[in-house]
Amino acid sequence: MHAYAVPSTTNHTIMDIELPTPEPIGTEVRLRVVRSGICHTDAHLREGHYDLGSRGKLSLTDRGVSYPLVMGHEVVGVVDEVGPDVSGLETGVTRLVFPWIGCGSCDTCRDGHENLCPSPRNLGIARHGGYAEYISVPHPRYLLDIEGLDQSWAATLSCSGLTAYSAARKALPSTHTVPVVVIGAGGVGLTAIAALAALGHRAICAVDLQERNLELARQLGANTLVYADQDNLSSVITGKLGGAAGSVIDFVNTGKTASTAFDVLQKGGRMIQVGLFGGELTVPTVLLTLKSVTIQGSFVGSLNELSELVALARTGALPRIPIIEGQLNASEIDTALDKLGSGGVPGRIVLAAGAQTS
Repeated sequence: MHAYAVPSTTNHTIMDIELPTPEPIGTEVRLRVVRSGICHTDAHLREGHYDLGSRGKLSLTDRGVSYPLVMGHEVVGVVDEVGPDVSGLETGVTRLVFPWIGCGSCDTCRDGHENLCPSPRNLGIARHGGYAEYISVPHPRYLLDIEGLDQSWAATLSCSGLTAYSAARKALPSTHTVPVVVIGAGGVGLTAIAALAALGHRAICAVDLQERNLELARQLGANTLVYADQDNLSSVITGKLGGAAGSVIDFVNTGKTASTAFDVLQKGGRMIQVGLFGGELTVPTVLLTLKSVTIQGSFVGSLNELSELVALARTGALPRIPIIEGQLNASEIDTALDKLGSGGVPGRIVLAAGAQTS
């Protein structure tokens, strides 16, 4: 099969490669890829590391990622062939792929949190993903019916959508009028704002460097907008809110944004740290105690949460974020990743395999 891979941690140009077409065994399912979303995680995978601030860089090869790597974990495909142990799944049906697959046998996986498995088998990271003609999925339980949803938008639900939804659920205050601040109104942040609004929250503050992103945030449910490139940003945010925030979701997560998140929180508030831009946070330990703040990381979400999100989307209650469509090929993948790296994407990029998009 034809695929598009990042060659190594030193050669970042996406290349065309040929790989054996996967032949399903056991409970495996092969899907023909029809949509594959572009995610900022792929930009980190292309670079080969994460920024740990004063601790240096976290090498992805040290964490078991092998190159050449076929990335792509926001995948919609058509079931092409199933293994001999699969029943009740017909070929020809379209499904969304849950890519955050664990070992399946540890306590974390058995508790329904495969996305937090210590031995992950994530598609597009630990295993070849959706920048290819076909993708192999270990079991049909990782496939979700998206009938009635636009395929390009549906593809984004498995990562940006799921990440945003899971973080929004963690951040929801006890009442819908306590302010929630969303730092970073790119594709994932906009989805979080849409999810908060769909879940009934009515006090949403968006913080971003791009005026166009702030306008999109307003359209999706944010009622307080803050331009991020200002001195004393924390004071600006609390001034606009009329007080401290109940929770902050940080989709950037640098040292600067994390410090801002900590500073704007009320007593008992929650910091939900999502972004992977890198850096570090120094917190006065006395303030951590006196404010009783909870600092929580949030990495994508569970299969059950994705099922909830798809169900919410199918009701029509979840507003659509802007989708930029293109063709699935090496050049467009490279261009899309470059745009993500420079912060120049108002929404999400999704590439279509085969036929031209409209």
